[in-house]
Amino acid sequence: MTSFLLQVTTAATTATDTAAVAANQAADAAAAAGDLSLIDLILKGGWIMVPLFLLSFVSIYIIIERYLTIRRAAVNPDSFMAGIRGLMVKGDLQGAKMLCAQNPSPLARMVEKGIRRIGLPLKDIESSVENVGKIEIARLEKNISILGIIAGIAPMLGFVGTIIGVIKIFYAISTTGDFGIAQISGGLYTKMVTSAAGLIVGIIAHVGYHWLSIMVERLIFRMENSAIEFMDILQDN
Repeated sequence: MTSFLLQVTTAATTATDTAAVAANQAADAAAAAGDLSLIDLILKGGWIMVPLFLLSFVSIYIIIERYLTIRRAAVNPDSFMAGIRGLMVKGDLQGAKMLCAQNPSPLARMVEKGIRRIGLPLKDIESSVENVGKIEIARLEKNISILGIIAGIAPMLGFVGTIIGVIKIFYAISTTGDFGIAQISGGLYTKMVTSAAGLIVGIIAHVGYHWLSIMVERLIFRMENSAIEFMDILQDN
């Protein structure tokens, strides 16, 4: 009877020790995962992270540069067209040109071109204003299309990096014959970093593209309204 109790006690102690060891291993694994920094994850992504980093840098640069440019172009006092109207009613074309020169904006350059064409038929003046408007719009939209390209390329590039990583994992398994969850998951999660990075870069570029496009569309609407108002001033005079 005593021997049986000793066996039971020994078995219970062994089970407890085994559970404790397993718990310690799980805690160590969790601690190791928690210690994994963002820099470590980026480095584990491999060489594919280099073009993704370059694409992210280009996207952020274009977004900031275009945003500042569009904001500067949109800064135009509400009194600008009222001032142009007042000067043209008085016949002070030189003063109207000076007012345009003091406002470095696409709208002011459109109006200035129209003023310089005064004396020609209204149709010719309207064509000149429209041509200047097209040039100004092209300047505002400069490089925005690149964001659309990056938004499409970056996720695919990240996915290619993950596929290459998976191919390497299974090639290593086929050559070594060492097949296990640890080998697959340990290599796979590091390669999934490229897919995550590609998606992040793609999202940034996609949002930036549509955001800047909306800003340009709003500015174009204002420019068109002002061009119509300018032509009305010419017809009234």
